[in-house]
Amino acid sequence: MSAGARDQVARLLTLVPWLHRTGEVHLDDAAAALGTTPEQLLKDLKVLLMCGLPGGYPDDLIDVDLDALEDGGDGVVRIGNADYLARPLRLSATEASALVVALRAVRAGADERTLEVVDRTLAKLEAAAAEGSAPAVLLDGEGDDHAPLDPALGARVAEAAANGRQVRLTYWTPSRDEVSERTVDPRGVVRHGGHAYLDAWCHAAEAPRLFRLDRVRDAAVLDAPVVSEPVPPRDLEAEGLFATSPEAPTVTLRLAPRAQWVPEYYPVEAVRPQADGTLEVDLVVADPRWLDRLVLRLAPHARVVGPQEFTRSSTAAAAETLRLYG
Repeated sequence: MSAGARDQVARLLTLVPWLHRTGEVHLDDAAAALGTTPEQLLKDLKVLLMCGLPGGYPDDLIDVDLDALEDGGDGVVRIGNADYLARPLRLSATEASALVVALRAVRAGADERTLEVVDRTLAKLEAAAAEGSAPAVLLDGEGDDHAPLDPALGARVAEAAANGRQVRLTYWTPSRDEVSERTVDPRGVVRHGGHAYLDAWCHAAEAPRLFRLDRVRDAAVLDAPVVSEPVPPRDLEAEGLFATSPEAPTVTLRLAPRAQWVPEYYPVEAVRPQADGTLEVDLVVADPRWLDRLVLRLAPHARVVGPQEFTRSSTAAAAETLRLYG
């Protein structure tokens, strides 16, 4: 899938639930919220007309009022017949188990592009099943069961950045399903893939971080001035979402052929083909927990070569996962 197609899908998947929460909105305002142009968003909505539930009959497809968006219309975006996209998918334990079995069968013959998607979905299903406490498994694409984006919040943190004031964020991290409070030095609001982010220096992490604004539960502007060195916000369109601190360690992975798509999806420092057909790759790791999850998804086709503390960490994570199956 090309970058343009990925961005379009991201905008559409963001747009439909957002409209269900906020109601009707003018095309110009929707485009500004999604970080695109009204012309591009209109093209996206014409694609949305051809999407919907299996079957493809008129009642299965999403309805978009294009007449309102043409010359002479009021310019307000109105969609219908898309309620199912406004809520995450809930599966019973039986349905989740059936999906795990089916995905493992798909995985056996998956190509490199499909393998990452299958592994990511399997990891979510199996992690939810391992909890064993909920009657249903919740799937929402990327763990983004977030609150509606408050337009005033973006304006508030942008103003704090302009005035050099610290902000206390109450922030939800989906990968850990954890809400935490962080004090940050804001640098500015930036956009990528249909989402708005606060680029800031995080005092808890002692490193620059990106905070998705629709995961911010609260943002309190403090009287204290920022104390980190003034830096302009990142250009995510040019740099992407992967930014690393100079203090972040470099980790070496050994990848079997089935996992050699990793350098295509993640920024790596070096790639070294080995005589046995494997690859060694060096990548900068800002969060060891992210590395553990990646290696678990790639198992048994990847292992950590070094440094030793990361080898021990990934081995311990694998042992804990096996213990849950036992």
